[in-house]
Amino acid sequence: MSAVTPVQVKYCGVCSFPVEFCEFGKKFKKCKAWLEEDDPELYKRLYSESAHNSSLSSEKEAKISESLAKMQLKEERKLERELQSLKSSKVLIKRIQRTKHKHVIAIAGLEVFDVDMKKMAKTFASKFATGASVTKNAEKKDEVVIQGDVGDEVETYILGLLKEKGLEDVKVEQVSEKRK
Repeated sequence: MSAVTPVQVKYCGVCSFPVEFCEFGKKFKKCKAWLEEDDPELYKRLYSESAHNSSLSSEKEAKISESLAKMQLKEERKLERELQSLKSSKVLIKRIQRTKHKHVIAIAGLEVFDVDMKKMAKTFASKFATGASVTKNAEKKDEVVIQGDVGDEVETYILGLLKEKGLEDVKVEQVSEKRK
């Protein structure tokens, strides 16, 4: 009995499917372009005319290609909407007066960074040597609350983070409000 050797499977760099299954995913055009650039020989084997004349009937193939085109269009539109919402979002820094001389800074809109809010609160706590926690605001969204009057420092820190991530379009607003 001979030893069985494992099969080497090439995975797509775009959708992370095996390259044979990319045609069933939502990002088929991008996957196809990636494969043509990465492995032209495999691309010719998978997407040449002779490989296209497979066992599928022309009607089934037309239906499949039509549904795939719809899925790809939906995916592209979804990505455009996400990018647009990222660009139009804003980070709101509120300075809230607790007592006569004590203030709290509430930061809303940090979803832009795609990080865990607790980790962000811990980063702020260590960066500004104050207490920081994650709470829900009136809109049921997470916000980071920092004890102390560190609004200006927080704003410069967030602007630096936005520049680092390449999101200069995101607005950072600082608002002051008093509790009654």
